[in-house]
Amino acid sequence: MLNDFGDIICAFRKKKGLSQRNFAALLGKRGVRVTNQAVSKWESGSSLPNAIQFLIICDLLDIVDISGVFIGRSFDFLNGLDEAGKKLTVEYAGMLRDSGRYDDPALEPPRGTKIRTLPVYDLAEADGKGRLLDLPDYAPTRVGNEVPLSANFGVRIYGDSMAPDYHSGQIVWIRQQAKLEHGETGVFIYEGTGYFKRLRDRVGGTRLQSIDANYPDIVVSNPETMVTLGKVAD
Repeated sequence: MLNDFGDIICAFRKKKGLSQRNFAALLGKRGVRVTNQAVSKWESGSSLPNAIQFLIICDLLDIVDISGVFIGRSFDFLNGLDEAGKKLTVEYAGMLRDSGRYDDPALEPPRGTKIRTLPVYDLAEADGKGRLLDLPDYAPTRVGNEVPLSANFGVRIYGDSMAPDYHSGQIVWIRQQAKLEHGETGVFIYEGTGYFKRLRDRVGGTRLQSIDANYPDIVVSNPETMVTLGKVAD
């Protein structure tokens, strides 16, 4: 691990593909009026930024685990994670905050449009893996009032089996829950394949049904192996 302040700043700047001049310009847009010579002095160790400048530097360079990067001691909830794990943890915390489901009751409720960041998964990515929500490949997507507040995540679907209600390439917003009622539409994992279907659950057995009658039902012969991820949010 780099242990010199200037080396750390230099390494993160280069990782972002920024020259010292470009970085100084970005700092200027955030109210930190410095020249590229000032950036050079920080990186050489001949001077240090003040506290406000330091925090803006970290924000521009996407340095989230500040104590872990600069003094080698991460916060407890980040301790032991590599950079990818830290990034995912912070993204997930942001999604919990933006969802509005965990707002501090002591704070004034938000007014106007509620902007949230929800994960969007590619349903086809579940095929052969038998899982979806724990896959690391998802797209954090900012949404507003057009998405129901009950939605926890989205899935991008493919094919026309659910037409005309849903079309290929569409993102469908899902409320996460482990059980659906007969006739509800949602996301399921069965025998390693992800499905976006309508649940038919009667005495005669469990089936996953398409809206387009030209597509045969998926007969769930081993219902104990089917995982229900959630239903269409409303």
